Amino acid sequence: MSEPAGIPCIQMRGGTSKGAYFLASDLPADPAERDDVLLRVLGTPDPRQIDGIGGGHPLTSKVAVVSPSSRADADVDYLFLQAGVDEAFVTDRQNCGNLLAGVGPFAVERALFASAGEHVSIRIHLVNTGESATATFTAVGGTVDYREPVLLEFASPTDKPLLPTGRILDVLDGIEATCVDNGMPVVVVRAADLGVTGEQTPAELEADEALADRVRRIRTAALKLMGLGEAPSLPKISLLSPPRDGGTISTRTFIPVRCHEAIGVLGAAGVAAALLLPGAVGAELAAVSPGRPLRLEHPSGFLDIVVELDPDAPADRPRTARSALARTARKLFEGTVFPRPA
Repeated sequence: MSEPAGIPCIQMRGGTSKGAYFLASDLPADPAERDDVLLRVLGTPDPRQIDGIGGGHPLTSKVAVVSPSSRADADVDYLFLQAGVDEAFVTDRQNCGNLLAGVGPFAVERALFASAGEHVSIRIHLVNTGESATATFTAVGGTVDYREPVLLEFASPTDKPLLPTGRILDVLDGIEATCVDNGMPVVVVRAADLGVTGEQTPAELEADEALADRVRRIRTAALKLMGLGEAPSLPKISLLSPPRDGGTISTRTFIPVRCHEAIGVLGAAGVAAALLLPGAVGAELAAVSPGRPLRLEHPSGFLDIVVELDPDAPADRPRTARSALARTARKLFEGTVFPRPA
């Protein structure tokens, strides 16, 4: 059997995730063939992904596929693909805001966008959902300054409801919940309603079999109510509790069954939007300071995010006017990756 052909790749950390970035032209055009290649690149299925470049965790089993955009309102297209770790699946049902932080720098690295000045703003079409974002960062003469943050600003679509179920309050498996979609389907519940304080580490929460079972049941109920069908990685379930370190709220997020070591960018956008809705689950626990970013505490620190509601939206159909935050990204390696033989 001949050695598999190598594929140009840049591996980058984007926010609190890590993934493989490819030009779309370097991957098979057929989605099934592309997904098969990516599973072999990452080393899926295997809990350790030892025969690939995945890191044995959903946060490191990610792929960004980037190409020049055919849309007049965008510079590049970004397709996010979440791969399983010990299960052989690839899904495009969600966005990833953390890997998004690396898309602009990748576009400069691959000469998809020529940086004319020190501050670069790249308009990005999020292929998974049709939404758009702008990434602003520092790049001089085609060289990205990875020491500087990437400002991400999301355009809020007017045709997609912020409340997918049409209600501010739902009951899922006997637990009060608020279902939101501000770029990512998210379900927020009170940690106390699940019998935990919200101070536990991700490892402690994952080891709680009764909690894990309850989270699975909540997710199953939410899939139907939110119209998500059979999405293997959605929705994200975020447990909210009072802040402990001067923030707005404390979070523990399941993605969907592993507990996040931090919180995802778009998951954070969903939680933040919920905190601004009167009557939403967890809003009564939040310490919101008008005019200041919302600080979401998570297991490894905090994330600051600005979310503004559209004042012209009907009260029963709220929507966001703006979501913005800063993330960092860093190129880890650039070279050729070789998928394992088929």
